[in-house]
Amino acid sequence: MSVVEQYARAHIVTDEEDPGAVPVVLRYDPDTDPRSVRVGLPGPHHEWTFSRALLERGLRTPAESGDVRVWPCGRVQAVVEFHSAHGVEVVQFESKALLRFLRRTYTAEPVGS
Repeated sequence: MSVVEQYARAHIVTDEEDPGAVPVVLRYDPDTDPRSVRVGLPGPHHEWTFSRALLERGLRTPAESGDVRVWPCGRVQAVVEFHSAHGVEVVQFESKALLRFLRRTYTAEPVGS
């Protein structure tokens, strides 16, 4: 099996009361798109696909591509910001969860390779 799927907890940053940590699904499928990762947030139609290289770069220094921005936040956290016609979603992760996911994506191989 080549698909990498990892569940993580993250905080969605809002102007309203902090909902606490929410479940997020990190997904990588080298057979479908070996250069991209997906982040699934709670709620309908809240899945984002963007460059795996953007995620990796954004853990070290602020980076952006299209509607997605990623940057380190202190020593142990990272922020991923998603822009759409409906507004902006800002999601704060523990960096180690994103790093663990990225490491797993580099060991995944497409089926039949």
